[in-house]
Amino acid sequence: MDTKKVLIVAKSFFPMLSPRAFRATELVKELARQGHDVTVYIPKEDSVHLEFEKEHNIVIKDLGKNKFPEITFSGGGVSGTIKRGLKRALGLLLEYPDVQLVGRVSKALKNESGYDLLISIAVPYPIHWGVAASIGKSHKPAKVWVADCGDPYMGDISDSFKKLFYFKYVEKWFFKKTDYISIPIESAKKGYYPEFHKKMVIIPQGFNFDEVDKGSYTPNPVPTFIYAGGFIPGFRDPVPFLKELVTIDKPFKFIIYTKNNTLIKPFISQLGDKLEVRPYINRNELLKILSQADFLVNFNNADVIQSPSKLIDYKLSGRPILNVEYSSVDRKVIDEFFDANYSNAHKIDNIDDYNIKNVAKKFLELTN
Repeated sequence: MDTKKVLIVAKSFFPMLSPRAFRATELVKELARQGHDVTVYIPKEDSVHLEFEKEHNIVIKDLGKNKFPEITFSGGGVSGTIKRGLKRALGLLLEYPDVQLVGRVSKALKNESGYDLLISIAVPYPIHWGVAASIGKSHKPAKVWVADCGDPYMGDISDSFKKLFYFKYVEKWFFKKTDYISIPIESAKKGYYPEFHKKMVIIPQGFNFDEVDKGSYTPNPVPTFIYAGGFIPGFRDPVPFLKELVTIDKPFKFIIYTKNNTLIKPFISQLGDKLEVRPYINRNELLKILSQADFLVNFNNADVIQSPSKLIDYKLSGRPILNVEYSSVDRKVIDEFFDANYSNAHKIDNIDDYNIKNVAKKFLELTN
């Protein structure tokens, strides 16, 4: 096997519980498992990452901490309102506090060279900007740089506020320096400037199929279904579905794993013990619980630029998937699922594309 020297730069990493942390962590583990020389730059925490280094035979280097802190607030009142507004304004105007990653990443990579492959993983996008800032006429950390983009930046339509116009020049500046831009699905290309489509490669989220440990399924006493993930008003929005559930006069249990219950809060009292809201848990633990549900719920994104990675976990759990459209909740299909008729369950093809072994292979092939 041709051993490669690989450098990965990310903000989100183990033990964080997020799709981008999972992306970076699984990729690092698999590349090391295949015998490659892997170095990772992240905000390092010795209490957890020293052991992780030893276990997976990798090197983790510290990106350091921000000089200026994130604006925090709690509760309401005038002070809370002012801080909330200031945080939003600085985020929109400057990408604060993540913009500080540009200097931290650039400084770190100025001292790195000789790598075959460099993968920078967003979000946040200042990770990519920092890599671009480190590259000059006389310095390039790796032969090939892949900017891994889970979601578009300027082309993002899920946020209620659009990116300010001048970030267009930042995006085009760093894209020009990349060798490749990896995106998870073909349809996401429309979220990026056409002049960079030729640099784009499709590399989906990767999962270690060998670690899947499902529980055993037996039908539940009442229809029991689960959703795991975040919500976005008008985009990945549970409200129409929950309104439909309120009208169903029969027993059921809907379990939601999320960290933000703002959209679902009004329905907690309306649905009573039919609705249960839980915090995020470890992915392997979640898979066991998903596999014991009668079916799983996915709130379809309002566009085809983004596709939730949770669908692969759903597929691996082996349970049918009820795909809910925000604009048209189909009560007939809901009733079918309640009756254990899953003929209209959402289908996921080409599951092997998401095997972390194949995902790592796609990245490594870009060095040839």
